[in-house]
Amino acid sequence: MKLILTREVSGLGLAGDIVEVADGYGRNFLVPRGAAIMWSSGAEKQIVQIKRARDTREIRDRGHAQEIKTDLEKLSVSLVAHAGNGGKLFGSVTTADVAAAVKKAGGPLLDKKRINLPGHIKTVGSHVVTVDLHPDVVASVPLNVTAG
Repeated sequence: MKLILTREVSGLGLAGDIVEVADGYGRNFLVPRGAAIMWSSGAEKQIVQIKRARDTREIRDRGHAQEIKTDLEKLSVSLVAHAGNGGKLFGSVTTADVAAAVKKAGGPLLDKKRINLPGHIKTVGSHVVTVDLHPDVVASVPLNVTAG
C-alpha cells in the first residue's frame, strides 16, 4: 500500500515522504490515526505543502541547533495561567502552552512534540522545560508561570 506521511513516524519516515507499507498497517493504524493519507496523483500535490510546513520547523544541523539553543536559553519566558488559592493551577501547563509562550517571548516556533515538561506543571512559579532540538542538543528553557 502506498501512503503519504502527514507527520513523522518513527522508523518509517518524515512528513511528506511517500512510503510503501503493508495493507493492514496502513489501513488499520496509520490512516485512522492521521499519520498518513492514501497516495493518489491528486494527493501528491499536498506533498509540497506538507514539506514546506516541515521545513519551517526543521532544524538543519547540529550547528543550527546550537544557535537555537543559545537563543532559547537567553529568553525570559513567562506564561499566565488561571490559578486558585495557594498558587495551584486550574488544570496544568501543556507543551502547546509552552510553545506559544516561547513564540510570544520572541523565540522560534517550536514543535510541541520536542518539548519535555518536568512532570505536570500545576503550580505557579519557576520551572525548567527542556527542548530536544537535535539528538545531541537539548536546550533548557526557564519558564515562569504566573497567576492571571
